[in-house]
Amino acid sequence: MWNISEVALQLPTSRASDRLLQPLWDYLVFHHYRLVSSPFFPVMLAFSSYFIFSCPFAILDLLGERAPAFYSYKIQKERRPTVSMMMRSLGMAVYNHLVFVIPIVLINSAVMPAPPLPAIAPTVWELFSGGLGALLIFDTQYFFWHMAHHKNGHLYKWVHAIHHDYISPFSWSTEHLSAVELMTVGFWSNLDPLLLQCHPLTTWTLTIFSIWLSVEDHIGYDLPWTPSRLVPFGLLGGALAHDLHHQKPSSNFAPFFSHWDTLFGTSNNVEKRTEKSVLNGKDA
Repeated sequence: MWNISEVALQLPTSRASDRLLQPLWDYLVFHHYRLVSSPFFPVMLAFSSYFIFSCPFAILDLLGERAPAFYSYKIQKERRPTVSMMMRSLGMAVYNHLVFVIPIVLINSAVMPAPPLPAIAPTVWELFSGGLGALLIFDTQYFFWHMAHHKNGHLYKWVHAIHHDYISPFSWSTEHLSAVELMTVGFWSNLDPLLLQCHPLTTWTLTIFSIWLSVEDHIGYDLPWTPSRLVPFGLLGGALAHDLHHQKPSSNFAPFFSHWDTLFGTSNNVEKRTEKSVLNGKDA
């Protein structure tokens, strides 16, 4: 897809479809084909989602008590990120993308060019089931990877420790990662939808939603309208669970769901903990 003259030849032909998502897909393909067919589009989508989702909570952290409606939901009120902390995490994310992610995308696109985009949109069920399936697979992969890195001192020191620079996470710290961890997460995020043969629209939707969940885990605010609070039965971990993981790193290893921590006995039942007990928890 490096040859611009090939775009017109590869552009799918539209045909009538009663699928609900077809108008959206037609709009993306016929009006933004060069953008969405670029090998850099998934990277741009992922990083822009991280940036856009993080900004509002960075502003809330800077406002602090001056935004009492939100500050009341702050989990660790005694710990607030500084501007330098925010810039360090954002700078690390930018550096990792420029030095590691973009070169890998260049090599991969040269070795294995992506096929033309399909003409037909996925059904709503295909988007939902494919996205949920990939999310569950990733949750499993990261749970065991994450737990192994906390159990093995060498792995923790050289790969994962940098993510625990801050006991109280904040939105920009979502991608406060070593290059190895970022590459591992990126590899799974790209591989899992391919294994399930997900439609590109499903993959892009999954990218946005999973990054929202990741940012939500790190915002440091236990807001009542976030997915972890809206989804019943405590199926999702959310900000409170991951905040507790940064305070007590021997618990809550799963990135999104709660079932693996429950099965392995590493779940800290945050629902039964008062805010006071969370704030007074001893650092591991």
